[in-house]
Amino acid sequence: MRKQVRVGIDVGGTFTDVVVVDNSSREVISQLKVPTTHDVKEGVALGIINAINQALSELGILPEEVIFIAHSTTQATNALLEGDVARVGVLGTGNGLEGLKARIDTFIPAIELAPNRFLNTEHAFLLQKEISEKQIEKELDRFREAGVEVVVASEAFSVDDPENEELICRESRNSGFLATSGHEVSTLYGLRTRTRTAVINAAILPKMIHTAAMTDQCVKQAGITAPLMIMRSDGGVMSVEEVNRRPIMTMLSGPAAGIAGALMHEKVSDGIFIEVGGTSADISVIKDGKPQTKSARVGGHRTYLHTLDVRTLAIAGGSMIREAQGKIVDVGSRSAHIAGLKYACFQSPEIFEGATLVHLRPTEKDADDYIAIETSGGKRFSLTPTCAANLLEIIPSTAFAKGSREAAARAFKPLADKIGKTIEETALEVLEISCRKVADQIEELIKEYHLDRNMAELIGGGGGAASLVLFTGKIMNLPARLAKKAEVISTIGVALAMVRDTVERNIVDPGPEDILAIRKEAAEAVIKIGAVPESIEVQVEVDTRRNLVRATAFGTTELQKDQNTAKKITKDQCKAEASKSMQVDAEEVIFSAETSHLWVFSHEKIRKSFFGLFKTTQHIIRVIDQSGVIRFQRSNAKVYSTDVSRSLEVLEEVITGLTSFGDAGRSLPDVHILIGARIINLSGLADMEQALALASAELENFPGEEKIVLVASLM
Repeated sequence: MRKQVRVGIDVGGTFTDVVVVDNSSREVISQLKVPTTHDVKEGVALGIINAINQALSELGILPEEVIFIAHSTTQATNALLEGDVARVGVLGTGNGLEGLKARIDTFIPAIELAPNRFLNTEHAFLLQKEISEKQIEKELDRFREAGVEVVVASEAFSVDDPENEELICRESRNSGFLATSGHEVSTLYGLRTRTRTAVINAAILPKMIHTAAMTDQCVKQAGITAPLMIMRSDGGVMSVEEVNRRPIMTMLSGPAAGIAGALMHEKVSDGIFIEVGGTSADISVIKDGKPQTKSARVGGHRTYLHTLDVRTLAIAGGSMIREAQGKIVDVGSRSAHIAGLKYACFQSPEIFEGATLVHLRPTEKDADDYIAIETSGGKRFSLTPTCAANLLEIIPSTAFAKGSREAAARAFKPLADKIGKTIEETALEVLEISCRKVADQIEELIKEYHLDRNMAELIGGGGGAASLVLFTGKIMNLPARLAKKAEVISTIGVALAMVRDTVERNIVDPGPEDILAIRKEAAEAVIKIGAVPESIEVQVEVDTRRNLVRATAFGTTELQKDQNTAKKITKDQCKAEASKSMQVDAEEVIFSAETSHLWVFSHEKIRKSFFGLFKTTQHIIRVIDQSGVIRFQRSNAKVYSTDVSRSLEVLEEVITGLTSFGDAGRSLPDVHILIGARIINLSGLADMEQALALASAELENFPGEEKIVLVASLM
């Protein structure tokens, strides 16, 4: 049988990483690093194709055996940070009194992208009754004289009727402009924010179209027939055609690749993912197998772009130590990379014989309390958290950050002598300062997202993960581990990412028909950008406070013929995994229910209060697949077994029995349906009718005798 592989490419500022993943086993079979090609005609596309050709030739893989290829890019983010943007003209429309407000809302003042770098726009406005090809052409002539490259069409309520926006875009393209519109970037009401989002989309459109076209051309020239996909800011991928329409979706997609790796490769259901490089650490939350998102801000202004909620800290494996008056005053924010220094722990120990401590400024604007170690030969090296972790033998032998303990020990001696401590005490202080910064941010996220500490774990990715993540787990008393192939987890995430899109609508009191219509629209959106219909799953959320309905659809570009290639383990082994996660003896864990691919285990925990006079029972739940991965967990929930034929009847009984009432009105329980290997999320819905309609749509293609399990969370 012909081998099928997936290729992931992570384009960085200096290097481009490539991984080749076996499509069946999902195991990495090759990884390599090549220089990123900025200064050639083809741009970064040349480096990408060089890397692909090298990887395939080394493995003897034919181009036609590549069934999926995707890359992440920092092009959109860099273009905004560097002010390398196109000049944009906004042509707004409106009518009557509403038109007066629309004229104001479609005028977008200069957006500061970086110090002294602004995104400026030209603005024109037509009343709806004035809209004609002749009038549009007149405004386009004025835009042309002002140097406009991309036109934004923006009209109030265009999400309901986009006809005028589409006319303006069509005429603009016929006149030689690139064009985009408000309804293309968001389906939410709010003309000002929608227009601003469209302006940012337009500003990066020419650069991204050029880059995507060059890369796509190179991939095709290599003989690869699989469509090229590009990483999105929400952790999914999109087609080149979609990038040409909405390049803004690739903005801030760098951290998204690592989180996709944590989800798809590590199968994290609940945890904190920490991707550690040499200069910074990105921290994000995964809850119920989903990364948490937020609205992106550009130049301090809100947009309708949803990105993963990633908190970036200026602390990492290569952060430099700062010392003054015989005390370590800080670690970071500057890194060894910025100062042009190599890590001491990756050198030969003997070169530090007779080395001395020196102070320096990594850049001209920095304080002079950063330290380095200078050898007797005049070479300088940096002491870093990676060096400290190697000295204390915290880093596993197989980790990317593993260096020489002896080199680290000798290099730390001048600093230890200066502050009057042993080398071990000095290294420990460096790690405590560094990891406390990470721990403080994690505590903030745990509080913000109401995470259960008993279910959370820390997962480290990136080349510097072993330097900080394991010790952070220790000081926080949380389980911590390194992802497999942690140093290329982002690239693996690109290779395994799913096609994804989100549809949002502002609807007051949505009925079941509204829920199903938006669900269908989201599914059709991902089919349009490359997903196979049979692979699609849709998650629907209802925010009654904001009158918002959001449907997120995801799927794959191919049907995996053998989806169960992971090594299976026994039910007793899964029970052992459940007991370990629950932190109880295996004898106290009960097998509660099952589907054809999932096992449900539970443990009853008795809580006593008021000196033992009152007792409450807590039902801890773990859902584990047959490869031993925890797919879903709850600290207190009820489990119900049934089949598809009785599913709606049982679901109605469960919701009725567990619905609570309070000052804010009725509150439905969070219910998840387990069927086969799938976990269908019915949480976040506003009423019974919505839940029943969604459940019916999700289960309609399954046979009536198929086993299902309902898990209802308790307050």
